[in-house]
Amino acid sequence: MKVALYQNDPDFGEIEKNVADVLDKVKNQDFDVLVLPELFATGYQFKNREEAISLADEAGSGYTYNILQELSAKTGSLIVYGFPGISGDKLYNSSIAILPDGRFFVYQKTHLFDSEKNIFDPGVTGFFVFEFKEARFGMMVCFDWRYPESARKLSLLGAQVILHPSNLVLPHCPEAMVTRALENNVFTVTGNRIGQENRAGQPLKFIGRSRIISPRGQVLDEASPDKTGFLSADIEPEQADNKQVTPQNDLFKDRRPEYY
Repeated sequence: MKVALYQNDPDFGEIEKNVADVLDKVKNQDFDVLVLPELFATGYQFKNREEAISLADEAGSGYTYNILQELSAKTGSLIVYGFPGISGDKLYNSSIAILPDGRFFVYQKTHLFDSEKNIFDPGVTGFFVFEFKEARFGMMVCFDWRYPESARKLSLLGAQVILHPSNLVLPHCPEAMVTRALENNVFTVTGNRIGQENRAGQPLKFIGRSRIISPRGQVLDEASPDKTGFLSADIEPEQADNKQVTPQNDLFKDRRPEYY
């Protein structure tokens, strides 16, 4: 299975332009799974909740979804991306997994970062696992990485590959995702962005360094801190099912949660 990501540099609010950039960069690429960053088509730094709502979509609808659903069907691939998701009077920092057959799964970010709390409602989907091409996937979004319970919950549910749309500004995540992969013996795919935004009086610089990491903590591919780019790696998801560390140690069977 070939997992891939595209690290972009979006122009805030230019949804059609940002989606077109993705289509252009991946059109000649081969992949079974494609991960795009958190809020990849809208940009990240909303001035207020109303502005975010004006750029939001209901899950399974809207310009971005329609274009990427067509891409998923055309390529036979799983496509995951981040978007502002509106549901009734609630607004969630969401990611969506689109399958070629038209099905989709939506995850709402559990752990909101900093000023996101002024824009979004805390997610209520919780962590879950879904299947594609006989592999098991889970999603988390950006700052969820800072909570080891996020990746652990997905792994205990059976995820072999964790798909992680991100807009990282803190420097620690690329290294931390090695630990998340290693401590759960899973593949992780962190799709980040580059560039800068300063729309709400707080300048943000996004750190790039998108990564694909193996269950043994090996960085299979990594993007630049300041350039856009497409990455991919061939993986065997079933490698994540072997939780053996030594002949006498199993990561999950040896857990003693009654003492945690």
